[in-house]
Amino acid sequence: MRNSTHRRWTKANSLFILLVAALAATQTSAAELQDLHLNFEPRTEDERARIANVTAPPIDFNAPQRFEDLPGGAATVRARTDADAFSQPSGNLSFEQELDFRVGNGLFRKIWVSSPASTLASDGLGPLYNARSCQRCHIKDGRGHTPSGPDDNAISMFLRVSIPGGPGHQEIEDYIATQPDPTYGSQMQDLALLGHQAEYTLDITYEDVPVTLSDGETVTLRKPTYTAADLGYGPLHPDAMLSPRVAPQMIGLGLLEAIPVEDLLANADPDDADGDGISGRPNIVWATEFDTPMMGRYGHKAGMPTIMEQSAAAFAGDIGISSPLYPASHGDCTEAQIDCVKGPHGDGDTRVFEIDQISMDLVAFYSRNLGVPARRDLDDPEVLRGKQVFHDTGCASCHTPAFVTHRMTDRPEQSFQLIWPYTDLLLHDMGEGLADNRPEGRATGREWKTPPLWGIGLTEQVSGHTQFLHDGRAQSLLEAILWHGGEAQAARDAVVAMPKPDRDALIRFLESL
Repeated sequence: MRNSTHRRWTKANSLFILLVAALAATQTSAAELQDLHLNFEPRTEDERARIANVTAPPIDFNAPQRFEDLPGGAATVRARTDADAFSQPSGNLSFEQELDFRVGNGLFRKIWVSSPASTLASDGLGPLYNARSCQRCHIKDGRGHTPSGPDDNAISMFLRVSIPGGPGHQEIEDYIATQPDPTYGSQMQDLALLGHQAEYTLDITYEDVPVTLSDGETVTLRKPTYTAADLGYGPLHPDAMLSPRVAPQMIGLGLLEAIPVEDLLANADPDDADGDGISGRPNIVWATEFDTPMMGRYGHKAGMPTIMEQSAAAFAGDIGISSPLYPASHGDCTEAQIDCVKGPHGDGDTRVFEIDQISMDLVAFYSRNLGVPARRDLDDPEVLRGKQVFHDTGCASCHTPAFVTHRMTDRPEQSFQLIWPYTDLLLHDMGEGLADNRPEGRATGREWKTPPLWGIGLTEQVSGHTQFLHDGRAQSLLEAILWHGGEAQAARDAVVAMPKPDRDALIRFLESL
């Protein structure tokens, strides 16, 4: 990977891409991934040296690193003290771009209605869906939450579903072939329009799992069991694999999209060649947007390669809205759900699709430019001590602190920024305790993408709760750490065994991010 070369490639929009190795005859491996979604300039050797210097691990923990107070680079926004802390435009947008951001925000918050309707620009909901707007899942652009009771419908949580087998992708090395459930599709929808039957009710039960820490303190984890109850269309396939999902926070997505794939692959070590127990690897998925394999960056298992594709897939699966990328007017409904497929839909007018490409561009722009709040208390002695504990314990092996984004002429707001997301965007085996046993692309049933940590200390302020991990089972940052297993088992055990002041400092550091 250090010997990677840049080539100029013409595809669709004459984009510059990174070609790390010659294309294999039939399969795309990690070394062949490309930044097709970006128009960027190759780095000079001088830039590479400067980047290596500025992103190097810290040596001195007595003071913050340079620029650490600006986790989103020039796109960083002031840290607000209210629930709108994740809803601000990138700090370096122009006036005209802020207008696009506001229009995109309106589309992100739009409440969709059923067809036919007098509001032609907003019809097409469902017929089966999980939410009537993007904002209903990504509440205040923050994290979703688990049900607070049997009548809690605003939970921003659902079940993915698939069964083994299917055609797979011959072009993708190590791809694990799965296919949608023949009746329920790829996602379970718990809401339906009048006259239609919802697919299920999400039923969660918890088992207490006590963990004793070094000082005798006991932390009680809650181990969930998920059931798709009240099935509206008959039984699931006997081999159906269910996986819970809580909506993640939205900040900094465009900056993550702008990290060079070369830099992400530099952290990959699928065979643990260095013997540190960490074997992160990229998820390689089929990019509908570019009709080729690309590296996944979005979703809990990195199943989506770009913000545009992630947004279009969410419109289809969560709201039942068609778009140029996902043109099915009935969303995730299957041929077995005849009434859904044949029901009235909102496409076919001047928009062609229920949301057109112009609107999709604005939604993607909004999602790309939700600003990352500035760090707080980063020079506090306890925060600095916690930062050292974070590094000494090995947390930074997966939660990579810093990157520098591509230099791009058409996305100046994300161009050549030193950012601090604390993620490698790679897949890691997190052990049996967190396993959903459902593959996705190259991700196994035990693997999850390292989530970014920036903004994590503002979760309660924005979302009104402190629920973490892919399914919200952890009710605190400490609980989230204690659920770590697999590649992170050693780091987790170190946290359990360390003196309480060090453990408290570690949490204090995370809260400052």
